[in-house]
Amino acid sequence: MASNKILVIDDTTVVRVKVREMLPPGNFEVLEAKDGVEGLNFILQEKLSLIMLDFLLPKMSGWEVFQQVQAHPELRKIPLVIMSGRKEEVTEKITEPFEYFEFLGKPFDQKQLIGAIKLAMAKAKQPRPELVSVGATVAVKNGTSTTSNVTNGTVVAPSVAIPSTGGVSEAEINALNEKIVKMQAEIDGLKKQLTQVVTFIKQKIK
Repeated sequence: MASNKILVIDDTTVVRVKVREMLPPGNFEVLEAKDGVEGLNFILQEKLSLIMLDFLLPKMSGWEVFQQVQAHPELRKIPLVIMSGRKEEVTEKITEPFEYFEFLGKPFDQKQLIGAIKLAMAKAKQPRPELVSVGATVAVKNGTSTTSNVTNGTVVAPSVAIPSTGGVSEAEINALNEKIVKMQAEIDGLKKQLTQVVTFIKQKIK
């Protein structure tokens, strides 16, 4: 019986098979999940030695799964490797340096995979600030993706509020409002010109 369970959450079969084949022979059991919901269920039910999480997933994104894991004191102790073809997709949500998990860019070779796993194992052992919010367990058990305040004191705390604004600054909003005002003024001007033309035509017809 395998003593180490490794969970690979990726919607691409090729990636899941690739990870399985690249792992060195030994007492590993590789579990596979093709979407975020299935992956989170495995995380909650199994005693895992490592999680490999794709950042873009159907049903529940890798970002949402990551938030659920970070919201639970026990789950966030599991070594974690986040995978993505574009690193900026991860850094938009989670700022570097990645203190408690390792990032693995796609595509990857066996050496990169093993290196990422070793670093993830080392990072998972680092002391972490305690969660300050209660109710984190409830949020995970319900399988919801709302972790508004349960991530306080963890690595994701600084960036949780960013997605809600869509990354648009106040200056950009003001600039857009100014453009709308200008366009409205142009439309009003065109309406006046049109009215004058219609009046002129009516007078000529008479």
